[in-house]
Formats: sequence, C-alpha cells, structure tokens
Amino acid sequence: MNQKSFIPKDGWQGLKENFSADALSGFLVFLLALPLSLGIAKASEFPPIYGLLTAMIGGIVVSFIAGSPLTIKGPAAGLIVIVAGSVHELGHGNAELGWHLALGAVVVAGVIQVLFGVLKFGKFSDIFPLSAVHGMLAAIGIIIMSKQLHILAGVTPITLDGKAMVEPMDLLLLLKSTIPNFFEHTEVAVIGLTSLAIVFGWPMLKVNFLKKIPAPLIVLLVSILMSMAFGLKNTEDFKPLLTFDKGFFDILGVNVSFEGYHQLGTFIKFVIMFALVGSLEALLTVKAIDMMDPYKRKSNYNKDLIAVGFGNIIAGIFGGLPMISEVARSSANVNNGGRTRWANLFHGIFILIFLIFAVSFSDLIPMTALAAMLIGVGWKLAHPKEFGHMFKIGADQLVVFLVTIVVTLATDLLLGIAAGILLKIILHLFRGVSLKSIVKSEFTVEDNVIHVNGSIVFSNFLTLQAAIQKGDHTQQLHVDVTKVNFIDHSSIEALHHMEDEFKAEGGVLDIIGLQHFDNVHGSKHQLAARKRK
Repeated sequence: MNQKSFIPKDGWQGLKENFSADALSGFLVFLLALPLSLGIAKASEFPPIYGLLTAMIGGIVVSFIAGSPLTIKGPAAGLIVIVAGSVHELGHGNAELGWHLALGAVVVAGVIQVLFGVLKFGKFSDIFPLSAVHGMLAAIGIIIMSKQLHILAGVTPITLDGKAMVEPMDLLLLLKSTIPNFFEHTEVAVIGLTSLAIVFGWPMLKVNFLKKIPAPLIVLLVSILMSMAFGLKNTEDFKPLLTFDKGFFDILGVNVSFEGYHQLGTFIKFVIMFALVGSLEALLTVKAIDMMDPYKRKSNYNKDLIAVGFGNIIAGIFGGLPMISEVARSSANVNNGGRTRWANLFHGIFILIFLIFAVSFSDLIPMTALAAMLIGVGWKLAHPKEFGHMFKIGADQLVVFLVTIVVTLATDLLLGIAAGILLKIILHLFRGVSLKSIVKSEFTVEDNVIHVNGSIVFSNFLTLQAAIQKGDHTQQLHVDVTKVNFIDHSSIEALHHMEDEFKAEGGVLDIIGLQHFDNVHGSKHQLAARKRK
C-alpha cells in the first residue's frame, strides 16, 4: 500500500480499519513491556507488580486521550533514578512508607503535567540545550548500571547502618569489591552473565524472524529455566528471585499518601523532578517517534502531555510508577507495523490479561536477569557513541555533555541539567552573544520572509520557532539569517527538523545565508554551532 496516499484513520474508525495491524503490534510490544516493566519497578524500589499496573493504565486509559498516534505509554528506565531517590528520601529507609509518599509526588506532578498541556507548554521542551539533555540521559544510564552491576552478581549494596546504598559515586566505587567476588553466588552470577549475553547478543543475530522476538522476553524465558534447573529458592538471608506479595485483585485499592507534608521541601523537589524530567523525556520521545512515523503525521504535543499527566494521576493513586511516552517500546511499535493509538491500547489489554491469569509465575524470575535487562537499557543511554557524537558536533558540546554528567552523578538530575544550561549560556556569552540575545529573539516578518538579527540560541528560539510554525507548511517560507552573528547547535538541529516538517507537508523552509557561517571549533558536522565568518 502506498504510504503517501494512505493515512490511517483515527478514532473508532481507525480501530476497525487497523485492528489486525495494531493488535499484532500491541502483542509484540507487550512481550517487550512485560519484563521491562517488572525490572523498572524493582529498580525503582516499587513493588514489581505496580510496574505492570502503570503499563496497563498507560495502555488502556491513556490511549483514548493521547495526542500521539504511535507512542507507547508506561514506566521508563529514565525515571528510575528519581523514583528510587524519592522512595529513599521520603521514607528515610522505610521502603513501604517511601513508596506511599512517593505516590503523592507522582499524583501532584501528574496534575502539573496536565496544566503544562492545557497552557500549551509542550513547546518549552525546545529551550533545553540538546547537549545538556543528552548528558542528563547518559548520567541516568550510568546511574542505572552502577547499581544493576551489583544486582547482577546477587549483591545488594548497603551502607554501614544497613540501609540500601543509593548514591551513584558510592555504587561505582563499590564495584572494586563486587567484581573480584562476582562468583560468590555462582548460580546467580551464571544466570546474570547468560542474561547479559542475550541482551547484547540477540540483536546481532542474522536471522530476521528471531530478531523480531524481544531480547528481554528471551532473557525471561532462559533465566526462569536456569533458575529452575539450579533449584534457586528465596531464603530469609538471600533472595535471588522476584516475588509478588499481591495479585491483580489485591492492587486495586488506593495506595497514595500525602502525609509527607512535614518534609515539604523534599516532596516539592521530587514533584518538580517528576514533572520536568518526565515531561521532557515524554516530549522528546514523541518528537523522535514522529520522525519514524511512515505516514509522516505530526503529534499534538500538548494533548499528549495532558494524557500522560492524567495517566500519572491515576497510576499514582493506585500505586503505580510515573509513566512517559517510552522510546524503546514506541520504536518497537513502529517497527512492528503499529498504525494508530490503538496499538497502545492492545498492549495495555495484554498486560491486563497477564495480570489476571499469569502473575503467579513471578516467583520464578531471577532478579539478576532483570538487572541484565536494565544494564542493557543503561548502556544504550550512556553508549560511547553518544560521547563520540557530541565530540563530532563540537568540543563545546562535549564539554557541556560531560559537565552535565559529572554534576548529575555528584548531586542530582536537577542540578546536573541546570549546570549544563548555565555552562551553555556562559559559552555563548564568551562567543559574543549579548545578554539581550540570550533571552530575546530579534526578527521581523515580511510576507513569506523572516529576517533575523542578533543571535539564535536555545534560550531565545521559541519566539522564532512560533513565527516559523505560523507559516503555511504547504508553501515556501524563507528564514534570512544573513544578519545573524551566531547560531547554536540546538537551534540548528531544530531548524533542520522544521525543514523536514515543511517538506513532509509539501512546502519548503529555506534558510538563507548559512554559507556566511563557519562551524565553531573546526567541526564539520551539519549540526555544529555556527559563527559568522
């Protein structure tokens, strides 16, 4: 079928028209979401079953109001660090209490996300410099791996007073004692290494039909068989297997608590982190999946933000993790032939069926297998190619990227991304960008030409972006930058994305005058920051 002439219908007509394609994709995404949701919940210090609850709500509830046709909603590895931190800080070492109090922050953050969407704040995701955002995600990947490498060996890192260790630098330093004793629990280590080999080796298979089976599902099946063969059992002193204390009908009650008012500062901090980081990750995923959409549809970012916020309110009330539009599952949906929002619905329905009928097998799942899956996720977030990509764009972008990582590891996510943004602004000032241009974009509009003056940087780009978006995407629009003195990396990339949007709708966005610029630091990358010759 010609994808240029065929655009899948939305709504109930779309459900009928694309039933088979969306149902099949939803089932395949469910196979991927099942083990990942369990692992993410466990790593987030939530009862594992509530990871599945979040995925179910993200599919069955959020699908009806989502603004993105192809994204899959559910718990995300990118929020593990924040969720686990909220449980520890709000509960002061009491995981049960911390979970209930963290849910209050999830609910309030969900309300804020709904307001973000109503106030059309979706566009503000573009004010975050991309090098800082990628640095934040890479830091999250490092933090995930820093803990899961211990779990892989069957070790739970604890502090001197017996509480679970959560500080990333401490967890990294503790590897010097975990690695030499990796095979202390031989069976656990063997299952963990086998699972890790599958996580990294399965995508390399040359057989296409095997590659379509999600690696986490293979890990789940193989690790369960190995745990049964080894006769692994949970004891009072050593618990290598995942356990569910509740079944589906036990988790339907309200679990949220707002009794953490006496630690209001900590509560507010996590509300802000859930709302900002969750919204940013969700919006970045929607943008990425829009670029993958074979039908070249454009999502309604604000509507999707409202949908995610509403989903978080419901999930938080009943005990679930915060959800976002999750990139791995959404990418799988596109690759599996999903066409509409109903693929997300089907994924949620299959999660529900599993919760009702098959949850009893959970006490066979080795935690080291879940750790292997999460190490794979963390590796993708902090892959060495991310460092190389930043360096190719420019040494300045690599510096911002690295500073964001280091500050995040040493402090927390909010301070990390704030440090990246501040450093970016300082670099711009040293390059001659005026304080006025940092906060204000200067341009005039004449017919189909936008004449820009001063500088174009991440912090002033929104007004220029709005002017471009107002243009008729089926016609030709010119953006004249001949009087601009500097354009940063984030703005260059955003302009290229808008060129693609115009092209997809039959129009042309023409950037006039880029030939008068040199890439900074000698970079030849097309997305490098540029300064007037």
